[in-house]
Amino acid sequence: MTQVLLKTTYGDIIIALYDDTPAHKANFEKLVKEKFYDGVLFHRIIKGFMIQGGDPDSKTAKPGQQLGGGDVGYTIPAEFVSGRFHKRGAVAAARMGDNVNPQKASSGCQFYIVDGTVYDSDRLNMIAQRTGKTFSPEQSQAYTTVGGAPFLDGDYTVFGEVVKGMEVVDKIAAQPKNVADRPLEDIKIISASIVK
Repeated sequence: MTQVLLKTTYGDIIIALYDDTPAHKANFEKLVKEKFYDGVLFHRIIKGFMIQGGDPDSKTAKPGQQLGGGDVGYTIPAEFVSGRFHKRGAVAAARMGDNVNPQKASSGCQFYIVDGTVYDSDRLNMIAQRTGKTFSPEQSQAYTTVGGAPFLDGDYTVFGEVVKGMEVVDKIAAQPKNVADRPLEDIKIISASIVK
């Protein structure tokens, strides 16, 4: 599995890219090699949920500027793989909403890392009933022990996971932010590089 090192303002995060989501893996590798992610911000953070980055507009953003609309001009078809889900540490592609994107195609560049919340079985069953999703024993086990974001399963492509540096993700997710969930102080991906 390819591993990518994200050097951030708060420390290093190493993510492994899954081989069974080949289009997302190849695209992420390409952008890393092109230094696309060097200097982008984590522009949206929600403690207990996720941190999001990859908007090219964030490289030159003014304080308080609304972010999240920048892209590379293409999308990637969804690659939903059973066994790849939104457990804590999952890396997934952001995307436009269902109303304009019923195929659930992924953003060509924006991604998020799940910080996650631990759910008890009752809350997990409630999510399943409300959304019509069914959770495998593996998913239930993960969501009730390490946590995650189960309500996103099957809607966003999970293409990797954090193998080192979850404490950095936690630290980033906990920073003060404005009403649009943008951190008050810029949190930058200083550089992204393939390490393995």
